Amino acid sequence: MTAKPISADSHITEPPDCYRAHIDPKYRDRAPHIVNDSRYGDIYVVEGMKSTIPMGLVAAAGLDPSQLRKEGARFEDLHRGGWDSSVRLADQDRDGVGAEIIYPTVGMVICNHKDLDYKSVCFEAYNRWLAEYISHAPDRLIGMGQTAVRTVKEGVADFERIKAMGFKGVMMPGMPGESDYDDPIYDPLWEASVALELPLSFHILTTEATRPRGPKINSFISIIRGCQDIMSTLIFGGVFARHPKLKVACVEADAGWAPHFMYRMDHAYKRHRFWLKGQELPRMPSEYFRDNIRLTFQDDHVAFQLAGMLGPHQLMWANDFPHSDSTWPWSQEVLAEQTAGMDPVLRERIVRGNVAEFYGLA
Repeated sequence: MTAKPISADSHITEPPDCYRAHIDPKYRDRAPHIVNDSRYGDIYVVEGMKSTIPMGLVAAAGLDPSQLRKEGARFEDLHRGGWDSSVRLADQDRDGVGAEIIYPTVGMVICNHKDLDYKSVCFEAYNRWLAEYISHAPDRLIGMGQTAVRTVKEGVADFERIKAMGFKGVMMPGMPGESDYDDPIYDPLWEASVALELPLSFHILTTEATRPRGPKINSFISIIRGCQDIMSTLIFGGVFARHPKLKVACVEADAGWAPHFMYRMDHAYKRHRFWLKGQELPRMPSEYFRDNIRLTFQDDHVAFQLAGMLGPHQLMWANDFPHSDSTWPWSQEVLAEQTAGMDPVLRERIVRGNVAEFYGLA
């Protein structure tokens, strides 16, 4: 590892053969795949889902804002580092980044699939492909395995396989298969996470969202809500109270909102837990948020300004390459502007140290 920043949230762009070449043969004809659409260009089609995934915005890092659009993208024109790890390190070097935590793109959408069996085999295929991708430079390409959590027992088995495959953490679906995450039936899953030293991540867009009101741009504001709901579910549901060593990352939902969110949870608990039937907790909600939850963000000046209101270990900067919201290839300029005058020790923790500690990187 170099002393360069580590991106706590970057992505791959699943190639056309990502699923079909690695999925259970029984599902090969139904596997997610790319087709060309007359309007949107190359798109990913996932059986059983109404919406498709246009490739234009999933690899639009570096484009001028006026050029961002869904229409007309061709896969071969996208950032090659998104699927070819032999050139990914050059993308990192251009952005001044020493390593990246790698998340899926199409796999984020598949988290919302209604068919748990289909979702599970897709994630198994993705994990096989990702293991090959990160093998080119495992010290700089840090993979996050996926699991559908169809059942608690199967989720534990998935954790064990993900650990054996060399991944450093687990990307969780927004909704598991048997009940919601506050149900104590998931205690063996949390215990496995701690025992295997596999931190868990909840990424935006992996929980089915309600349709936002107003103009389409309002959807950009509302996408963090799914992650916020999961964080408070884990806290108010007593998950961290029962499992104080459990480590969870709230990914790509920004972080400037967190100090007020912590305050509001405490207010709800103190003032309203009796009539809202809130669970009795040994500590205040904000204490669990501070001790057990990390937050990734890319372009969030407020997060740096309010870092002192959070635990020094909580914030983890990211570049979100190669997505449309990425700071690549201007991450160093963005960081220089947003951390100007900041305590250099805290800055180092946010852009590198915290993520290295969280995932046990050398």
